[in-house]
Amino acid sequence: MREVYFIKQNKEKWLGIEQVIQGKIKKNPDDLSSLYINLINDLSFAQTYYPKSNTTVYLNHLSAQIFQKIYKTKRVEENRFIYFFKTEVPLLMYQYRRYLMYAFLFFILFTSIGVLSAIYDKDFVNIILGEGYVNETIENIKNNNAVGVYQSGSTWGSTIGIIFNNIQVGAKLYIYGIAGGVGTLFALLSNSVMLGAFQYFFYDYGALKDSARGIWLHGVFEIFAMVVEAMCGLILGASILFPRTFSRFNSFKKGFKDSFKIFLSTVPFTICAGIIEGYVTRHALKMPLFLNIIIIFGSLAIIGFYYFVYPSVVYKKTNKHINDTIL
Repeated sequence: MREVYFIKQNKEKWLGIEQVIQGKIKKNPDDLSSLYINLINDLSFAQTYYPKSNTTVYLNHLSAQIFQKIYKTKRVEENRFIYFFKTEVPLLMYQYRRYLMYAFLFFILFTSIGVLSAIYDKDFVNIILGEGYVNETIENIKNNNAVGVYQSGSTWGSTIGIIFNNIQVGAKLYIYGIAGGVGTLFALLSNSVMLGAFQYFFYDYGALKDSARGIWLHGVFEIFAMVVEAMCGLILGASILFPRTFSRFNSFKKGFKDSFKIFLSTVPFTICAGIIEGYVTRHALKMPLFLNIIIIFGSLAIIGFYYFVYPSVVYKKTNKHINDTIL
């Protein structure tokens, strides 16, 4: 059977199962078990005839969700919160993992443009960062305090303002995806070029090491979260541009639901970045160097593991449960 016909034949049933999983349609335990067995049969067929297809990945994800709904005990809100971060988001990250790769490739490209622009146009940094900010930072560098800009204001007030601003930036990266992903790419371009020019500016004044000791204390969580938020915008845009066998509206609904869950997963990292920037970064040059290194690479290990490695671990574990059920 051709894959297109297989999807067309079963699409309404799968959409109905999604409604059940979301709680929009109520089913008794016997009906749930029947749906699960039926879905497992579809998955088994897809694994046999379309092993590398997105349809197989989708059915795997759907099977995992209904598996959890049937066989897991009813969760209180606290456990549902844990399940969201422990299982649901990682499975979505695995399903949409290529979009994370696209987002990182665009991020690297745009950041490189920022660096090259700063190298070949000496006025570029002033245009991007603002002349007042640049002059203040130059004075700080002359006073051997490259991160002096982070020492202004109260810790609490700075933290709240930073968190609010970063969430706002992330929301724009995501929501602008509704313009077919173009808006997301434009927002990512703006932020990435600024980052590239910012880092080259410190390099040009011989303060790259000191700036990195401070900026990347909070920057690892902040920038990585920004890329994941751009990924969410690309998913949203792709759901509109490439509905595949779904109607454009149903594709958009699914794309929005999945991408919004991934977007929500970045909020704790954004909050952590704001707290670090408000409370820790101002002391970056007074801290022992090894402590800066531990925080920076520890943060990178945590967020890198969660978004790059852990999704494969959860997918393989869930897939094993499902395959055991099939066999």
